[in-house]
Amino acid sequence: MKIAVAMTLLSLVTGLAHAQESCASKEADIRRQLEHAREQGNAGRIDGLETALSKVRAHCTEEGLQAERQEEIDEAREEISEREADLHEALRDGDPEKIETRERKLAEAREELREILED
Repeated sequence: MKIAVAMTLLSLVTGLAHAQESCASKEADIRRQLEHAREQGNAGRIDGLETALSKVRAHCTEEGLQAERQEEIDEAREEISEREADLHEALRDGDPEKIETRERKLAEAREELREILED
């Protein structure tokens, strides 16, 4: 049961952190999930969602959401910088496999930033 609660909280935090939304919409989303869990009789999920709802009500602020989003953007940009440096190193070394790998990882990092910015 503790595992179910932990997984529920983790999925909520992960999913909600990626979306640019208000505290009210976070609360509404959790309430919808809670209603569905009650319909299904999923006690572990209900417990986790009730905990998440309490935390959102107690701690969520628009400024906090904005700060979290900016932190995600900054981290994604840092990742891109690191991937660019890795690619430049691979280009200097001239290893085609490393170059291909570094190009792919850079593209993935850029895509992640694009997704964050679109949310």
